[in-house]
Amino acid sequence: TLSQIKEKYIDAGKSVKFVYRDFPLTSIHPMAAKYAEAAECAEDQNKYWEMHDKIFEEQDKLGQGTIDAYDISDIKNWAVELGLNSNQFNQCLDSDRYASEVSKDFEDGTRAGVNGTPTIFINGRVIVGSQPFESFKTIINQELEK
Repeated sequence: TLSQIKEKYIDAGKSVKFVYRDFPLTSIHPMAAKYAEAAECAEDQNKYWEMHDKIFEEQDKLGQGTIDAYDISDIKNWAVELGLNSNQFNQCLDSDRYASEVSKDFEDGTRAGVNGTPTIFINGRVIVGSQPFESFKTIINQELEK
């Protein structure tokens, strides 16, 4: 869905801005915050989305609800697979450099009424759960017409 929104609106120069915030559900997935931190550390090397996608690809290999089967050493191995500078990445991840940022995103989401993922806001209108492109298209077009 994101790739379609990007192509049809963002890349097409429409007045659409995409902002992604972390909302690690640590009560369900104890490693979720560390995964979010890993993506932020990968962003230091311009590979946020590559790490983000890798985390979900690895979860898909084992099936839904299994992402916590992985640990810090797995994350560090994925960074190597993605071609990241491992020393820089490992130092970032081990230092908890982005822990407060990830925590702040979670707190902001909680204050905004988020209680699960994905939750999407389009000019204050909320879409909860995985939805087809048409659901977004309808709301985005309505908002662009205002």
